[in-house]
Amino acid sequence: MPMGGTAPTDRPSWLPLVLIVSLFFLWGGANNLNDVLIAQFKKAFVLSDFRAGLVQSAFYLGYFLVAMPAGMYMRRFGYKSAVVFGLALYGVGALLFWPAASSSTYGLFLVALFVIASGLAFLETSANPFVTLLGPRETATRRLNLAQAFNPLGSIAGILIGQHFIFSGVDHSSAQLAAMNVAERAAYYATETRAVQWPYLVIGVVVMGWAMLILLTRFPRTTAAHGASAAAGGGRVLRALLRDRRFVGALFAQFFYVGAQVGVWSYTIRYVQATMPGTSSRDAANFLTAGLVCFMAGRFAGTALMKYLAPVRLLMAFAAVNIALTLFAVFQPGIHGAYALVACSFFMSVMYPTVFALGVEGRGDDERKLGSALLVMTIIGGAVLTALMGAVSDLSSMAWAMTVPACSFMVVLLFAWQRRRHPVKENG
Repeated sequence: MPMGGTAPTDRPSWLPLVLIVSLFFLWGGANNLNDVLIAQFKKAFVLSDFRAGLVQSAFYLGYFLVAMPAGMYMRRFGYKSAVVFGLALYGVGALLFWPAASSSTYGLFLVALFVIASGLAFLETSANPFVTLLGPRETATRRLNLAQAFNPLGSIAGILIGQHFIFSGVDHSSAQLAAMNVAERAAYYATETRAVQWPYLVIGVVVMGWAMLILLTRFPRTTAAHGASAAAGGGRVLRALLRDRRFVGALFAQFFYVGAQVGVWSYTIRYVQATMPGTSSRDAANFLTAGLVCFMAGRFAGTALMKYLAPVRLLMAFAAVNIALTLFAVFQPGIHGAYALVACSFFMSVMYPTVFALGVEGRGDDERKLGSALLVMTIIGGAVLTALMGAVSDLSSMAWAMTVPACSFMVVLLFAWQRRRHPVKENG
C-alpha cells in the first residue's frame, strides 16, 4: 500500500510493538561493534589510524546515501516492507564478513559495512515513525521513548560481544612481531582477521530470522493521510528549508555532533592503548563500555532535567562541559584523560534528539518530514570527522586527535546559544 502519513491504531499491538522496538537494540549493537572493529582491523591489517577510521567512513556513507531512497521506498511500499528490506540488507552485510575474513580483504569488509549501514538506514527511517503508529496516539511519545532506551542497551551489548568474542587479548608489540618468522606473523594476522567470522555469522542469522518473524506477523492496518500532492511539493519544501538559516544551523550542529560522538567512541580504545602503553585491547574496551553506560544514564538524567531546564539551555551546558572534557583528554593523556572521555558520553546523551527537535521545531507537516530526512543524512559526519581524527592522530598523536570533537562541541554550543537568543514559535 502506498504510504504517506498514517493514522495510529486505537489499541496497543503488543507483538508487533515488541518486534519493532527490538530493532533499536539491533542497530545499536551494529553501530558500536564498529568501535571494536577499528581496533581489531588496525591490529589484523597493520593499518594507520586514518585507514582504520575508514570503517566508520564506509558505514556512515551508507547512511548518507541510502537515507533518502529509504524514505521513498517507505512511502511507496509501507513501513513493514521497509523494515523487512532493511533487516535483509543488515543480514546480508553481516554474512559478508565470512568471505571477507577468509580472503583477508580489508576492502571487502568495508563493502560489508556499507551494506549493513544501508540496511540500518532503512530501519532508522521507518522504525521511529512506525513505533508511534502501533497503539493509541496519546501514548505514542511514551512508546518511542521506550524504544529509544533499547538503543544504548544494544550499544553496550555490541561492545561486550566484541570484547569477549572478537578481541583475543593477544596484542604483540612491533618488536615482538618483528622477531617472528614470516609464517608465524601470517598465522597471527589470519587468526585476528578471522576472529570476526563467527560473531557476525550469528548476527546475520539472528537478523534474517527477525526479518522472517516480522514478515509473518500480522501488523495493524494504517490509513494513508497524504497523497501525491505532498510529493509534488517536495522540491519547494526542500528549497524553503535550505534557505532557512535556523534549519541549516541544525544541520551543521547535527553533522558535527554525530562526528564527535562517533569519533570519541571509535577511538576510545585506541586512546587508552596509545596513552597507557601495555593495555590490552580487551582491557581498553572496558572504558568504552563504561562510556556507553554513562550515555544511557545521561539519557534518562537529561530527560528528567528537562522538566526544570529548557532543552536548549541544557544543550548549551552539556556542550560546554564536553568541550572542557575533550580538551582535558588532549592535555592530560593517560588514565585521567580516559576518564574524561568516559564522562563525555554522559553529556553527549541528549544532544542528538535535542538538536533534532530544535531543527524541526515550529514547522508544518511537510517541512517536518523532509527536514527529518535531511537531519538523518547528517550522520555522514561520523564518516568525515572520524577519518579526520585518524589523520590528525597519524600526524601528531591520538591525544591531539581529540581536538576534533572539542571543536565539534563548540559548533553545538554556538547553535544552542543562537537558538536560545532566537526561539521559534510553533506554527501548529
